[in-house]
Amino acid sequence: MSAPRPHRPRRPHRSRAVGPFAAAALLVVLGTTGCATGIGADDGAGADVDFGASPSPGGTLQVMGFGTGDEIGEVRHDRATEALGTEVKLSEGALDPQAFLSAAAAGNPPDLVYAERDQIGTFASRGAILPLSACVDEQGIDTDAFVDPALAEVTFGDELYGIPEFNMVQITMASADLLADEGLSLADVDGSDPDAVLAATEAMTRRDGGKLSVIGVDSKLPEFLPLWAKGRGADLLSDDGRTAQLDDSAVVEALEQAVAVYDAQGGFPDVKTYRDSADFFGAGNQFATGQLGAMAMEQWYVNVLNESSPDAPLAFGPVKGPDGDVHAFATGSAWAIPVGAADPAAACAYAARMTETEAWAEAAQVRADARAADGLVFTGVLTGNEEADAQIRDTLVPADPPAPWDDAIDAMYAANDHTFTLPANPAGAEFETAWQDGVNRVLNGQQEPAAAMAQAQEEAQSALDEAWATWDEQQ
Repeated sequence: MSAPRPHRPRRPHRSRAVGPFAAAALLVVLGTTGCATGIGADDGAGADVDFGASPSPGGTLQVMGFGTGDEIGEVRHDRATEALGTEVKLSEGALDPQAFLSAAAAGNPPDLVYAERDQIGTFASRGAILPLSACVDEQGIDTDAFVDPALAEVTFGDELYGIPEFNMVQITMASADLLADEGLSLADVDGSDPDAVLAATEAMTRRDGGKLSVIGVDSKLPEFLPLWAKGRGADLLSDDGRTAQLDDSAVVEALEQAVAVYDAQGGFPDVKTYRDSADFFGAGNQFATGQLGAMAMEQWYVNVLNESSPDAPLAFGPVKGPDGDVHAFATGSAWAIPVGAADPAAACAYAARMTETEAWAEAAQVRADARAADGLVFTGVLTGNEEADAQIRDTLVPADPPAPWDDAIDAMYAANDHTFTLPANPAGAEFETAWQDGVNRVLNGQQEPAAAMAQAQEEAQSALDEAWATWDEQQ
């Protein structure tokens, strides 16, 4: 499991679209470097970059979007910095695409950026980052070791543009007491039977004086729509990343059933207001206080619960779909090297050292030792590197951890074996905005699911068509 708090938290309905001024400015900057038409796998972009060059004497590697907020980041950073033998300057905080493009437009891009994986396709299509095949070859990066969906998410136009790391996956988390009080089990709330989920919601929901006092089930909309759709055999986007599928009947059905969970509790506004009042990271969290029956949530929250409320009555299991299979909508980060980076060779070497199996193993050992010293259970780390994941689980995760953390660990690794991502595409932010806006219109009572997804389909497809047309013209 990654950091006790999310290393790169995903928030519902965040806006990451690149403004027209920044995009235009970036094209100007690329024009001065001979790349005004954009870069692609076949036009030689980055071909003259020597990724095996020695770091510039006295130079400083400029990294944007990454900080050493915990031992998993700190150990790997210190190790990579020592291997490079050069200074590394970190610009901490989540990468701001606008700030990145502005830096590029000013002719002063960083050497390396740490981005969300679903940003990579857009950056690549706009000529903002270098293809990394030569980097991989020169630094001996074993791409076979990476989780396949994570690698696919940073592959655009048949070219690798990012080095992935971390995997955030969803598991089912529930109150064992609330389930037991109503004669329910995890199978009633894990998504495998939508009718059972709705019945469990109604059974566990409580109101006090007309106000919600216990959330039965939180279906975590809008951000988990891809998860609920996948369990019905539907993807929001075609495999080639060109065709939106938001109005697919299975997507609409998934949305209808997830919204019905909120309607059974008085509507989404009531649930959200009460949910937002919870002490999410503290000892008074919703499971410790008996204010939540069940929800799907990323695996990093297991560590939060283990630290803040280890005695809370908890139950864990994988998320399943009506198809009976385990599903997890994986998200994570990736390293990318900007066009015009002053020291792309050092950037490549740093990314290689940060993501290799040995680095993850060393960092996980420090995490395991720290948790043992605090009397806590080490639950693993999902790195995006399959070799590292297996090694960490085999050597550092307890063979017989106490309940309920044993189930949490099993669920986490099961989810990690059944992940999916949305294909890389040149309109990632616009596509996400379209479907999340559609879901929000339903949650706010503005539209019915079918109408909302029909509108979202038109908006998403228009953005995709425009972005792909620009990319295709450059090839």
